[in-house]
Amino acid sequence: MGATNLIELDPGKYSLLLNAGTTDVDDVITSLRHEPNGYFWEGIAQRLVATEAQHLDGRFGYDPEAGMFVAYGTDREALAELGALLDAVASDADRLRAIVAAAIADGFEFDD
Repeated sequence: MGATNLIELDPGKYSLLLNAGTTDVDDVITSLRHEPNGYFWEGIAQRLVATEAQHLDGRFGYDPEAGMFVAYGTDREALAELGALLDAVASDADRLRAIVAAAIADGFEFDD
């Protein structure tokens, strides 16, 4: 099972959840001088959408907290695709490092 969980809260309304601080890459996040919290994961999600999945832009909203990343909306397919992208990063330290390095090079600031 991946790091994310896609749930239907109400008919046609979905939330993608990632419990921050429970991924395989938390130590890597800390070593990169970031906090493995929901806000950090929002930054990763934004970068993934901007660089790898532009077709997802605008298809859901973000509502992270310190302990959890949340994306929400009515487009289950888009949220599932974001979940797959996040699951891949949450289990691959090298991929996480590459995303953070590219974000920093682009002047992106994580809000963690």
